[in-house]
Amino acid sequence: MAERRRAGTRKPARKSRRQATQKRWSQRVTRESDALDLDRGVFKLTSARKIAASLKRSAERSKRRKAGAYRSALSMLIFYINRAGRNLPKTQRERLERAKLELKRQFGRE
Repeated sequence: MAERRRAGTRKPARKSRRQATQKRWSQRVTRESDALDLDRGVFKLTSARKIAASLKRSAERSKRRKAGAYRSALSMLIFYINRAGRNLPKTQRERLERAKLELKRQFGRE
């Protein structure tokens, strides 16, 4: 016999393991990227200069990156900004945008 439910009540949705891993793919990319081994909390640092310096250091040390150090560092920074989307506070977004310019300056690409 079919079970009747009142309007507005639902069974909680069950998430499969696969759905849970797909949901956090960008977090996994940031953590396990072949391009760079990032310092923990690099995007939460207090100044654009520190963020750029950390990304530069990680990119130059990496033996697994496929592109140049500047391109790898900038790609990871842009990736983080894009994936954070609207959830990124305005002050942090501005800091990360300044970090892009600082990264360019540190690599001598002005």
